[in-house]
Amino acid sequence: MARYRPNPPPPRDGLNPSCVVVPAGEWATALDFFDWRFDKVARSDWVQRFAVGDVVDEDGSVVRADTVLQKGQRLYYYRDVPQEPHIPFQERILYQDEDLLVVDKPHFLPVIPSGKYVRETLLVRLGKTLGSTTLAPIHRIDRDTAGIVLFSRRPATRNAYAALFRDHVVQKTYHAIARWNPDVPWPLQRHTRIAVSGHFMQQAEVDGPPNALTTIRPLLHDDALALYELKPVNGQRHQLRVHMNALGLPILNDGIYPVLTPEGSQNFAKPLQLLAQSIAFTDPLSGAPRRFESTLQLSELATIQAHEAAHEAAMLQSHSTAHEPA
Repeated sequence: MARYRPNPPPPRDGLNPSCVVVPAGEWATALDFFDWRFDKVARSDWVQRFAVGDVVDEDGSVVRADTVLQKGQRLYYYRDVPQEPHIPFQERILYQDEDLLVVDKPHFLPVIPSGKYVRETLLVRLGKTLGSTTLAPIHRIDRDTAGIVLFSRRPATRNAYAALFRDHVVQKTYHAIARWNPDVPWPLQRHTRIAVSGHFMQQAEVDGPPNALTTIRPLLHDDALALYELKPVNGQRHQLRVHMNALGLPILNDGIYPVLTPEGSQNFAKPLQLLAQSIAFTDPLSGAPRRFESTLQLSELATIQAHEAAHEAAMLQSHSTAHEPA
């Protein structure tokens, strides 16, 4: 016999409803049940939420506060989400088909709901834009990092794409801007063990068998800064930030490494200079090669390019002057 798979009511403002199943018990009304089930929520709050239609049944019909419930009945309720700080940057859809969605995520936008961010997350924004209730990120990047993020659109094919990341057969390329150090023997491979540090927000390199491998090479530099290409093989939390910091080259505008800045001190004018620039893999469904590149650019890159152009112009001028007839 096929297992029953209920279809939840549609999302509101991009947010899917939460589900609760009525157990055996004696409750005079739906309000009494919700007051018992969610004892940390004031009864007066549930009175208001029932009044505005935040509780519905499987058919999407509004459940009243005085409705009599039955054992096993499945109810849905929409979360009461407080006002969130607006993140004034827009995501961009780069590619989509029936199974896959590829998006350019801006700096500062979380991928999934966490902490004080629910509506102001990539997943909820996309769900609202596309009218989808089945989106799920196949992988994640830090809130501070910009660039390529892949989403699964269908549960039936989700595991096939997720396996690419579990098996480390995805080629990920990042760009980062940090201090330039010509004394480092570039290019290099950083192969170390990363674990939780003294503060839960930070990771650090520790003794033990390596679990994080990153190839790093400079692409462009001036006297002060460099654009680095970083290719991680593993996916440890904050891997690229930890590896660059361990080299004495913390990524520009990093609010976690080497020093953890106070919560709420983010500056939209100074985003972390880390970009998930491209991702490549063999499609597990079609067998075709796939490659997606970000359309974004790190804000400090223009400074390096301008300095390099000025240096080249000065060199050309010097060369031209040296060959002028006396």
